[in-house]
This record gives sequence, C-alpha cells and structure tokens, in this order.
Amino acid sequence: MNRHLRTPVTPLAISETASISELVANMAGTSFQARNLGLAADVWSRMLEDRVTIFLGLAGAMIPAGMRKVVAYLIQNRLIDCLVSTGANLFHDLHETLGRYHYQGSPFVDDKELRRMGIDRIYDTFMSEDEFCAGEDFITDFAASLDQGRIYTTREFFHLLGKRLSSEGKEEGILVSAAKAGIPIYCPALADSAYGIAIAAGRAQGKNNLHFDVIKDVVEMARIVDASSATGVIYVGGGTPKNFIQQAEVCGHLLGKEFPGHKYAVQITADSPQWGGLSGCTFEEAQSWGKVDAEASMVTINCDATIALPIIVSAIAQRCSKAIPVRVKPTFRLDGELGISWPK
Repeated sequence: MNRHLRTPVTPLAISETASISELVANMAGTSFQARNLGLAADVWSRMLEDRVTIFLGLAGAMIPAGMRKVVAYLIQNRLIDCLVSTGANLFHDLHETLGRYHYQGSPFVDDKELRRMGIDRIYDTFMSEDEFCAGEDFITDFAASLDQGRIYTTREFFHLLGKRLSSEGKEEGILVSAAKAGIPIYCPALADSAYGIAIAAGRAQGKNNLHFDVIKDVVEMARIVDASSATGVIYVGGGTPKNFIQQAEVCGHLLGKEFPGHKYAVQITADSPQWGGLSGCTFEEAQSWGKVDAEASMVTINCDATIALPIIVSAIAQRCSKAIPVRVKPTFRLDGELGISWPK
C-alpha cells in the first residue's frame, strides 16, 4: 500500500450524549484544525502522564476576553507548573480579582466618544478608565509596601502580590491561585504594562524605589529546566512569554550543561509564519535553534485561542480527572530564593 494512503479520515459523527473529551478525541480523526485540536489534547495528556515540567506562555488579551478562570483552573489543578505571561494579562487578572469587570461591547463604535466617556476598548470588550486607574493605584501602593532595600525577581513580586490579593481580593484568579498552589509566575516584560506604569508613578511620587533583576529570572528559568528530566510547553499566542520559555532550553551553558530542547510542545496561534514574527513561528523553526527537541511531540492549532483553549482544557479535565491528583510534578519554594524539588 502507498505509505501516504494508510490512515483514512474518520467522518465526525454527532452524538447527543458525547462528552467534550469524546468529541475532541474524535476530532483527532478528521482534518485541518479540528485534527490539530484533537492532537493537541493528546500531546498535553502525555505531558501529564510523563515526569515533565509544563510551562504555559500567555500572550494576547486573554483575560479581558473571559479566559481568567480557564487559566486559574490550569493552575489550581496543576495542569501546568510555571506561567510566563505578559504584564497586561496579569493586570487584567488583578482588575477582576479586585471585583471589577470587563464589559461586552462592540468594535463598531465611535472611539472618540468612548474616550470622552472614559471607556477603554479591546476590540469588542470595554473597561472603565477610572477602574483601570484604581487598579494602578493598588499596584503603586503595594509596591511601596515592599522592602525598598532589595532587588526583586518578577517571580517574587507576583508571588507576594498573589498573597496580598488572597486576603484583599474578591475573586480567586490567576495570581491568587498561583500563590496558593505554589507555582512561579514570570513576567519578562513587566515594564511594558500597567505594572510598569504604576511602579514608575510611585517612583515619581517618591513612594518607592523598587528595582527588578530580570536577568535573575533568566537564570531561574534555566534552573527549572535543569531540575527537570524533561519539559513541555503550551503557548497561547507568542510574543515575549513564548520566547522567554523557548530560550530557557538554550541557556544550559549558564550552568555548564547542554539542554535537549522541549520534549512536548503545543501552541495556539492565529498568526502565520511567513511574516517572520514569533507568534506564528513554527516548532520546526524552533528546532533549528535547539529550543525544541528534534524528536519532540508537537502540534500547532491555528485558531482563535478563546475558542481552542476552553475546549482543550475541558477535554483534558474530563480525560485526566483521575490522573491529575496523582501526577508527578515539581514543588517550588517561592519565598526568597527559588527552590525546586521532585518526588523520588
């Protein structure tokens, strides 16, 4: 038989009683992005069954779009072990954790009128400029409460912020869940967000002289990879979070070692590779850098992440509900110096 004609496409049958897990499993027998979605759930499931540190790279406006509880679920149930995010997503998480909202709107509006009304727009989602500023004030005051005589990693900053929000917030989102679950959050582009603005405002007002050691973040990421027998990645979009996780696998020389590249890799993106941007960059291209293992299990879903991510996470939750509590996973010490340990 011709080697290209071995596996027939399986027409997707509709069942009135099928679970999301069953639907996604059946989609793996189809084609196009449906197949990739099904394969992504398979790769993620294999990560959970292996002795793997799982990184999540979070870009795009996922939290304003309603994905906060999806990401929090991943943290609470240890479907991931380390989060690398844009500052924007972490700010919008803080915004909702403090009991504020993002609102359904429309992209077909007069934005000059929105400006006069104090409303900020992210495509079809609105938020109050006054509430946005109140969130920045919260960050400014929090930064002023920290020890101004030391230098923080972004991991330390967000761990302490998550602990503060656990007592003062009204909702349990990403930052609070991570503080309670003991998983690290890194934000390599902290200054490129409301956090940067709020901390800078505090400095201008003489309230803080806070400094960050983002190079130590790089070293810590290398240490996490070094402590792992293998690593897996889930990327929502691209940008700085994606590259920050990718580059951890080529930082072995910092510790006098050579890392093999990520063993498992899943990404959800709506971007194309031919423009040369990282968001659309293929895993095959990453293999040329040594960022992804030559024999890695990898799949890309070209889809809006607000569609694909909830479906995959729901399928994983149903598929692995019994396996999640006994998953072999790393434990982190997050107060002060980073500590990493694995069950023997």
